[in-house]
Amino acid sequence: MAGYYRKTTLSPGEVLEHAADILPERIGLKKSKESRHGATYTGNEGTVTLSVHRHGPFTEVSASTDRLRTSKMDYQIQIFLNHLPYEPGDEGGPGSGDPS
Repeated sequence: MAGYYRKTTLSPGEVLEHAADILPERIGLKKSKESRHGATYTGNEGTVTLSVHRHGPFTEVSASTDRLRTSKMDYQIQIFLNHLPYEPGDEGGPGSGDPS
């Protein structure tokens, strides 16, 4: 129901590694499907499908959820994407108004 996009300097594999580290812990989702270009996570909060594709120096990341934009899962997906480094040398992380 909701879709989110982010460009990052990380490789597709690095994005999927970060997702595997963060999404189960923060949202309680389990990986139900994986490929070189994406993964699907499912749990009590719903389902999110990540798609990652390299285009030159950037990886385009899209996340689609089956929940409304106001759900806990959607909020955590937005935080996850915002923590991905955007430019070379960028460490990623919360914005000035975001919690750590």
